Amino acid sequence: MASKLTAAQRQRQRWQERLVIGALFAAAASSVLITLGIVGTLLYESAVFFRTVPLWSFLTDTVWTPLFDNPRYGVLPLLMGTLVSTVVALLVAAPLGLIAAIYLSEFAPHRLREIVKPALELLSGVPTIVYGFFALLFVTPLLQKIIPGLPGFNILSAGIVIGIMILPIVVSLSEDAMRAVPQALRDGSLAIGATKYETAVKVVLPAAF
Repeated sequence: MASKLTAAQRQRQRWQERLVIGALFAAAASSVLITLGIVGTLLYESAVFFRTVPLWSFLTDTVWTPLFDNPRYGVLPLLMGTLVSTVVALLVAAPLGLIAAIYLSEFAPHRLREIVKPALELLSGVPTIVYGFFALLFVTPLLQKIIPGLPGFNILSAGIVIGIMILPIVVSLSEDAMRAVPQALRDGSLAIGATKYETAVKVVLPAAF
């Protein structure tokens, strides 16, 4: 009876293992299938779009007015807007992110770092639509007071808010890179008379790059 019970338990364990393996496979396969579905949808919709809009016109036209009576679908304004907003975002996020990362890595107490870093990373969980409303309802009116005549939809406010949005990533990656610098480099720099600030900026930061 005991041997039969043991065999039954083994059979149940095999079924449980198969169930777990099947669930893991389904989870992995679902991500692949969803990705393929997205790619397939994009290809299908693109094919429909390019039946009415010539590819050369799409790539070279300098006007994007899809909702006008005479619609034009030039992608160049979208590309230039993306590039400009990216540059503005980097001008905001790069210096602020590096300053915050240097402080967290080299100067902040351990307890403060354990509080501030997760708090910064919470910004990554804010939905992008919230950032959009923040740019439209807060940043843009503020900029219009500084720059009269600035339109409601502008690259400057979008770039600033995108910079705020990517700030946690910049801080986290930079701080992790600086924390990975060997302590021996810091000790050697301090041993030859460098200050903690000089060590952080002239030794740790270049090594982290």
